Amino acid sequence: MHLAAFLAIVFLAADWPGWRGSQHDALVTEEPKNFAEKLNLKWKIEIGEGHSSPIFAGGSVYAFARKSDQETVYSIDPATGKIRWQQQYAAPYKMNSAATGHGPGPKSTSVYAAGKLYTFGISGILSAFDAETGKPLWRHQASKNQADTAPTFGTATSPIFDRGLLIVHIGGEKTGAITAFDPANGAVKWSWNGDSPAYATPIVVELGGVRQVVTQSRQNIVSLEESTGKLLWKIPFTTSYEQNIVTPVVYKDTLIFSGLDKGVFAVRVANNTPQTIWQTKDASMYMNSPVVVGDLLFGFSHLKKGQIFCLDASTGKTLWTGSPRGGDNAAMLASATTLYSLTPDAKLLIARPTAKGLNEIRQYEVADSATWAHPVILADGFLIKDLKSLARWSTQ
Repeated sequence: MHLAAFLAIVFLAADWPGWRGSQHDALVTEEPKNFAEKLNLKWKIEIGEGHSSPIFAGGSVYAFARKSDQETVYSIDPATGKIRWQQQYAAPYKMNSAATGHGPGPKSTSVYAAGKLYTFGISGILSAFDAETGKPLWRHQASKNQADTAPTFGTATSPIFDRGLLIVHIGGEKTGAITAFDPANGAVKWSWNGDSPAYATPIVVELGGVRQVVTQSRQNIVSLEESTGKLLWKIPFTTSYEQNIVTPVVYKDTLIFSGLDKGVFAVRVANNTPQTIWQTKDASMYMNSPVVVGDLLFGFSHLKKGQIFCLDASTGKTLWTGSPRGGDNAAMLASATTLYSLTPDAKLLIARPTAKGLNEIRQYEVADSATWAHPVILADGFLIKDLKSLARWSTQ
């Protein structure tokens, strides 16, 4: 590879290897230095349906989408948009009638770790690939005689990787298990079957000296000891139609949760006993997962037909709310200074928020079809997945 091309890839972005980044907190460490009035389209390629978010790791962009009845995995050259490799497997899927507007997926974001790529399809097919060559390594698929392999509206929880474990909440409406797999061969290390999955993705956090997996399941908020899968604590929690979706966030020694019509609340855990220390009904998140920057929590509330909000993360006090009627949802990422908010109608908002207000600086239109996937922030722009395509936009 020519040195200039190599350096262009190296400095394109910090690795963004999975759902909401390496720490699953949506915090960006590398971003554009300025935002031009108009974006420059570097490349755009058609990859198929779905709103699995693209990732960037090991010098490649990886994407996961659907072509007809095939779930398709791609490795893409970030400089040119050229497909380096692609793999497909059969994954026919019939959507629940209430979710047809979102399409037949996949919805889960892939994860890259130690030279391997892991995907989780809408019907619950978990696969491992060699990230350099695309060679399939192993696959975990529920029995074909088992109808209950995915939740009502399809699998949406993303796999995560931590300390040599691939952690996934597998299963469907009635049965399921948070499971730790050996990433080398797919062998099960441990499994907790106390509740079936909803649509939230787990995080890993250390509380009281214990590293634990925390997530919203179908009927609860649960915490498991990461090393063994032992249940540490749980909070009964569910929303209409069991749509627990929101990825938890960590603020100092507290965990912050939300759900459809459930407000926002913070929990502190002592001796494996969770205690709610603040809660507010001023905002409530449905499909949005929030982001914490310093002492500020930013999110997108479904109240008032959609609006950005800011809370004091230590007290839950509402500091400000943005304009109402903002839409169904927003995918949010943030750096220390900048908030990125992408709505499903392809509007990418760039702001410099403070405790006093949003301070919008740019708004870009980045596609001509729905943008349900999270963007990836690059050093010079963005990766955007729309209904069927993936595009790289530059601010330069």
